Amino acid sequence: MINERIKSFKESYINSTPSISIERAAAFTASHKKTEGEAVIIRRAKAFLEVCRTLPTTIFADELIVGSIGEFRRPGIICPEYSWKWVKDEMDSFENRKQDPYCIAATAKKILRDEIFPYWQGKSLEETFLARINQETAKLLIDTGIIDNDSKWRSAVGEVTADYQDVVFKKGFGGLRTEALDHLKNLEPVTPAALEQIDFYRAASLACEGIITLARRYADKAAELAQTETDADRKAELLQIAATCRRVPEHPPESFYEAMQTVWFTQLGSILSENSLALNLGRFDQYMYPYYAADQAKAAITREKAQELIEALWIKLSEWVWAISSNTAKFFAGYNSFQNLTVGGRTREGRDATNELSYMCLKATENVKTHQPGLSVRIHPDSPPEFLLAVCKLVRAGTGFPAIHNDRVGSEMLLAAGLSPADARDWSNCGCVVPHFRKVGEWTSAVNINFAAAIEYALNDGKSRITGQDMGLRQAGEFSSYEQVKNEFLRQLAYLVKHAVSGSITAQQIHAEIVPRPYLSLLVDGCMEKGKDLSRGGAAYNIGPVLTGIGVADAANSLAVIKKLVFEERKYTLAELRKALAANWEGYERLRQEALACPKYGNDDDYVDSIAVEITDFYHKEVRAYRDYFGSPFNSAFMGISNYIPAGSVIGATPDGRKAKSPLTEGVSPHAGTDLTSPTAAMRSAAKINHDVHAGGTLLNIKFAPELLQSERNLKNLAAIIRAYFALGAFHVQFNVISSEILKKAQERPEDYKDLLVRVAGYSTQFVNLSREAQDAIIARTTYETM
Repeated sequence: MINERIKSFKESYINSTPSISIERAAAFTASHKKTEGEAVIIRRAKAFLEVCRTLPTTIFADELIVGSIGEFRRPGIICPEYSWKWVKDEMDSFENRKQDPYCIAATAKKILRDEIFPYWQGKSLEETFLARINQETAKLLIDTGIIDNDSKWRSAVGEVTADYQDVVFKKGFGGLRTEALDHLKNLEPVTPAALEQIDFYRAASLACEGIITLARRYADKAAELAQTETDADRKAELLQIAATCRRVPEHPPESFYEAMQTVWFTQLGSILSENSLALNLGRFDQYMYPYYAADQAKAAITREKAQELIEALWIKLSEWVWAISSNTAKFFAGYNSFQNLTVGGRTREGRDATNELSYMCLKATENVKTHQPGLSVRIHPDSPPEFLLAVCKLVRAGTGFPAIHNDRVGSEMLLAAGLSPADARDWSNCGCVVPHFRKVGEWTSAVNINFAAAIEYALNDGKSRITGQDMGLRQAGEFSSYEQVKNEFLRQLAYLVKHAVSGSITAQQIHAEIVPRPYLSLLVDGCMEKGKDLSRGGAAYNIGPVLTGIGVADAANSLAVIKKLVFEERKYTLAELRKALAANWEGYERLRQEALACPKYGNDDDYVDSIAVEITDFYHKEVRAYRDYFGSPFNSAFMGISNYIPAGSVIGATPDGRKAKSPLTEGVSPHAGTDLTSPTAAMRSAAKINHDVHAGGTLLNIKFAPELLQSERNLKNLAAIIRAYFALGAFHVQFNVISSEILKKAQERPEDYKDLLVRVAGYSTQFVNLSREAQDAIIARTTYETM
């Protein structure tokens, strides 16, 4: 059970409406008006410093970990240097939009329109990208749902795991500033490389000054509040906060509490620098445990106090809101910021790494039931049985947490990407289900690619069934065999991959030119040593962007129908099937029923599963054939956000029996409602895919009836199933344990279910914060009542 303080924090968070703060945008703009003509990276660093000097320092009642990106309990911020146009176009309807609405004051809208947006007109990342993108690519890429990289040109990249072990905790931001200044002493502005390094180190110093300044201002605020505080216990807490914020993050932390505040200040700086998703906390139980153990040894902290601090951090991570366009919100629904935190796994030497904090993190997620952080666990053959059982107990709690990963496959993915064995063993989860390392620069969610579109274009001469517009390639010829149909699908898929690559490289180039990342470059090893910004390849490892496939089950199921009904059994012709699809199956119910009865991926049927394997292998080879802006090969993935819903909304009926505009499927999961055999059959189908080559991650969703996991015996059975699934070479699985009846009640009475968490795809969020379409898609998933 949570204590009264944490309960109060949670109630304030749950009952607060996400609200837009313009403080960051105003300070950023004011700074840029003063720095015209200076190097871009210097301008960005000075703007960050100005934000840290002027941002309101709000400390909410009884807070132990302090810091906020705005004046509200659940603030979202605007970053006009990335994109301002969508805000201008949409802010009058922020409060009424279907997915992720926000409150914004009339005075704030006036300041944005009159003072902030006019300055950024013609200067933003969005405008530059739209002016430069290849027009053939733009037709497929810009707000279409066919291939989508909206979050890489309307927003910042994010997708960074701060290096606490070797950078932040070891040096502090004061040490980093000293290091930058020391580098500057040894540089002369006599070569282009030296000029770039000089700018980098100056910017690094300014960014360090910024976060240190913000912490000191919070120290002043806490001391000020302590002067008028009448409660002796709270007065002591405020004085401790003041002392802590004067030490960290400038200096390396010396206690568990200081380390916790350092983590949050580091996260706060990341958010303020670029307001992006997937700012990951990495292997929290590994870098925090030495502080916990040392404090325990000298009786400086109790387990209960440490648990309270962890739960307070969970709520702080949940309070900030990623402010995004309505189009982006369709793909990342539920106010989710994808701050992933990983526990368990192995040490760098290959031994079991589970410790007391691993269990405490599981307990914190069960206690507070917040949608952040995204909790992931790494399981390997030597993981303690009691740890896996604790994981299964959290699964039973019905929060959708944790995401459960095969430790070995995650390491294999990073080995294949070029990491050393020790670094590959030290991976953590990024965003949804991407194996990541704290010294890596990577776009882990670069583009979503719609596999059902390739099916549609293959059968409809390159045209969209919804709009009639030419989108794909013209059909190469008539089909006289299944192989020809399949090859045409693969040709159309390769065409989509080519344009996804084009959009990614264009975005990478523009990011390097106009949106450097001086603060985040401090957090990733390699940048300081090279004197090179993260956006220019400064990380110790640079890994190619991830292209995520959506709807692999839909594509495999559709090809299986064509193979069986048209070319093997010859019950129907392709012409008849095309007419049925054009009519959205109206008047073709018998054909649709036969299509629905054909083998479906997710039932351990090699007839269709082999097609899924062939498709995913082809996709991987096609993606890896391209290299990114830094010369690194692109990476494939089948992970999931809420992208499968908007992706389905732009596709007509498909041969598998699916009707027009209905959702596709996420990750390597079966299509909702078609996995009718058993959860183990669904897992066996998914395990046939070669997970280890898809370095961007693979995702499987399974939904259980709550009754299925009530007994200890069934929990142990679940643990055994997870181990068996991973023994087959699969990478990831996650579970929704909730009844459809509860979800339907939450639709009817959302005010009674404000903290009901569900697993959407690669993340959990409050069910009531999802659009009706997203809610219905979750309800439609197969609910297993037996194992």
